[in-house]
Order: sequence, then C-alpha cells, then structure tokens
Amino acid sequence: MDNYEKILSIMRKNGGCITTKELNSNNINRYFLTKMIEKKQINRISRGYYGLVNYNVDEYYKIISMSEKAVFSMNTALYLHNLSDRTPLIFDITVPYYYGGSLRKNKNVNLYFVNTSILDLGKIEIISPFGMKIKVYDKERTICDIVKNRNHMDIEIFSKAIKKYINSDDKNLNKLMKYAKKLKIENKIREYMEVFL
Repeated sequence: MDNYEKILSIMRKNGGCITTKELNSNNINRYFLTKMIEKKQINRISRGYYGLVNYNVDEYYKIISMSEKAVFSMNTALYLHNLSDRTPLIFDITVPYYYGGSLRKNKNVNLYFVNTSILDLGKIEIISPFGMKIKVYDKERTICDIVKNRNHMDIEIFSKAIKKYINSDDKNLNKLMKYAKKLKIENKIREYMEVFL
C-alpha cells in the first residue's frame, strides 16, 4: 500500500478526514497531502485538518483536534450529553491556564482556563454526532462546571440541565460530590441537589 492509499484508508476510517498529527504518527510525509490537494482528491479544511472532497465536516472533531489539551465543556458538553437541546453555535472548550494555541484566535470558540491539576478530572471520550471520537467532560464534571460558572449561564439552560441530570438513570451522585470537593464547590452542589431532588 503506497502513501496515497494509506492516507485514503485512514480517512475512510475517520469518516472522511485526517489531521497532520495522524500523518506524523503514521510516518507519512505532508508532501502527499499537497499532491492530493493539487489533484482535487482532498480539501484543506483548516490548519492541520483535511477532508475528502464533498465531505461533511465534523466541526466537533475539527475543533477538538486543534489541541491535545482541549476538552469540550459547559454548554457544548451539556448538548453532547443530552442535558440541553440547544445546538452550540459557539464551542465551549476548557484548556490549561498556559494554553496559547490557535483556539485563542478562533471566533467560534469560548475558552475556559483551568489549573492542570483539574484539567483531566472527568475527561472522557465519546462519539460525536458525526461518528468521530472527541474529548468531553463527563456529566458530573459538566454539572460542577455549570454550577461554578452559573453567573455566566443562561438561567433556562442551567435549570433544565440540572433537572435533566437529577432525573437521569445514569447519574452518579457519589462521583458528583467527589468532583465538587476537588473543585471546592461542595456546598453549592449540595444546595442545588436539595432544591432539585
């Protein structure tokens, strides 16, 4: 299998896209991407992200692929966990305090900065609405985050999300309290649980 076939094979497995990071991990020179663009086999969708011609771009995968440290959070995580029915127009993403990458300049991204000690707390991988693996905070971390940032939340989205979480069969209140303790918002979480339970 030559490098062109390798690229196409990776793209088929990835729902029609490839990143330069994936090229590097497969020891394929970027030269082959350039040739495929010239032949109009693929398009450059954004920096480091390429898709097959006539390919529907997975915006979730595209955005989260821009940084290894990025995690979907807040309103975007609520939507991905079916705790909100509002499709995100702007992606909420959490990154470490020191982050200085290209997501800072992206007008479709709202960044939240946290200490590295809590960056991976509750981080999981799920399948995006387009079938790709993406990083997002689990339900419990997301609930903690919206409680912590409640003054910046739409009150209707906030209330509905808390109610949906409380009424969900897969809620994990022990995990929620463990996260709340680590994030120093135990009292606030207890307060909301008492109101909504």
